[in-house]
Amino acid sequence: MNSTNEAAAVAGPASGRTGRTHRLRGLAVTGLIATLAAMVATTLAAALAQAVGVDFEIPEGGETIPLPGFAVVTGFFSVVGVVIALALLRWSARPAQRFVWTAVPLTAISLVPPLVAGADTATTSALLGLHLVPAAVMIPTLARSLRTRTD
Repeated sequence: MNSTNEAAAVAGPASGRTGRTHRLRGLAVTGLIATLAAMVATTLAAALAQAVGVDFEIPEGGETIPLPGFAVVTGFFSVVGVVIALALLRWSARPAQRFVWTAVPLTAISLVPPLVAGADTATTSALLGLHLVPAAVMIPTLARSLRTRTD
């Protein structure tokens, strides 16, 4: 073996790991930026809904959902979506397609609680819309990012 082949043999596996690490890190950064954007968009939409008279009162506990609550819940579930995307990038042959196949049904399932909470029509409608706002930010962003990292 000459020194050129030895260097390539040593650099080969490490560069493969570096490429995978770079793809995962890039997706994580994109996902966290999208999470922040989804949190801001959802909180602003909730504030707008409150400004036009939606009270966000849930009859079961009689409590009103506070604006920061929208940001916290959006952030938590958006990070869950990023983790799913990272796992699919790592272990799936078609991560973008699998991510959409996973995220869309999860979004549909997330629409059930507002429908069964027993809130008034304005609150229920606003909550349904507020579930779709972060989905509209996160799903296309992460799917696009997954596509560019697997091409």
